[in-house]
Formats: sequence, C-alpha cells, structure tokens
Amino acid sequence: MKRVLLLGGTGDALRIARQLGHEHVYSLAGLGKVPDDLPCAVRVGGFGGSEGMARYIADERIDLVIDATHPYAAQISANAVKAGGVARVPCWALRREAWQPQAGDDWRMVGDWAELTAALASFKRPLFTLGREPLAHLDEIPLQQFWTIRCLDAPETHPRARILATRGPFTLEGERALFSAEAFDVIVSKNSGGSATEAKLEVARECGLPVVMLRRPELPAVDREFANVADLLEALRVSA
Repeated sequence: MKRVLLLGGTGDALRIARQLGHEHVYSLAGLGKVPDDLPCAVRVGGFGGSEGMARYIADERIDLVIDATHPYAAQISANAVKAGGVARVPCWALRREAWQPQAGDDWRMVGDWAELTAALASFKRPLFTLGREPLAHLDEIPLQQFWTIRCLDAPETHPRARILATRGPFTLEGERALFSAEAFDVIVSKNSGGSATEAKLEVARECGLPVVMLRRPELPAVDREFANVADLLEALRVSA
C-alpha cells in the first residue's frame, strides 16, 4: 500500500484509520478526542495552509492524500487538492451522499449565517446542530429566542442559551427524549449525510418541525471520489 496521509476528524475517517498500518498518518485538526488506539501514526494540528501541507507531503514521502474530512470543511479540502498538485501526489476524497428530504419534511435551505438567522426570525426555541459556529454569535440571540447548541465541548455559558457538550452517533430514542424535554420549534442543521446524526431529521419529521438546512459548499475535483468507506478501502487494497 502507498504511504497515506489521511485527513480526518469524522467517524468515517476513523474507520479508515483503523485499517491503516504504522507507516501511514492520520491527521486531525485537534478538536475533540484524539484516538490513542490506532495502528497508524496520528498527527494533530494544522499544516499552515496548502503550502505547508505540500511541504509535509514531500518531507514525509507521502504517496497518497485521502480527504475524509467533514463535507463542510471546504478550506481543508481545497488545501488538500492544491497541496497534492504541488507535491505531485494524487488526492482521493470520501464524500458521503447528502441527505434528501422525504415526504413530510419541511426543509428551509440557507446559504450562510445571515440567511440562517433571517429564516429563524419567527421561532423561539431553535436547536443548533452546526458544531461550534453558533457559539460565536451568542451575543446576537434575539430577545424572543432561547438557543440550544449541540457541539463537542462547551466552555461558554449564556443566560439565554443551553450548550450541550456531546458527540454522536445519536439514537432515535435519545433524540425523541431530547426533543420532548426541550420543546424545540425548529432544528438547524448541516446536510452532513450519513447515519450518525440523521435521527434528528426523523424526529423533526415525526413532530412536524421545520429544519433550517445549511447548503453544502462546493468542493474541488479530486483524482478519485468515493461515496462510502468500503469502496475506498477496496481501492486502497487494489492499489497496494
């Protein structure tokens, strides 16, 4: 197998990392828990943009970059493609399929924070499932709203916000219990795809709640693109 630099942070990336040997590198930005039980090497921290990543690829004699970051991590995906081009190594990407609205869904698509807040203007108790981004806007909470923000860690407190420090996957039963206890009137989500956080959409559908959905960013073209972990691992095995 070629020496791989795996860009991760997602559950799918961790599944790939568990199949990599000691010569490969799993790179994390540093947010959340850093795994200490992987057979491959683990690198934590940024590269210093695409130029820094290109230098790392060359210095470490990387043969293949795999982008298995979050679908909304557009900057690191762009850096991976640029760095691969400079270092003249291929870049593959795991890009899981987006969720699709189903019968009974009320999705309101938005493109940025300004559109998102406008879409929430008539609601009182939103549940944010965007990660840490809403924490930067706690001082902008409208007087009529109380926010619940679910993210990996929660150092901040606020009189009109509850911050839930938790990590998926989330079960259907757990989401039903949370929604029942908190009486949300709207859900705010990224279209992340995958099963780990999909239960909230099913419960929103059951409860007749609207979902303000942040559109996926456009990501750069790569040498090979995969929709699931199994196909990517098989391609790695074949290319060994």
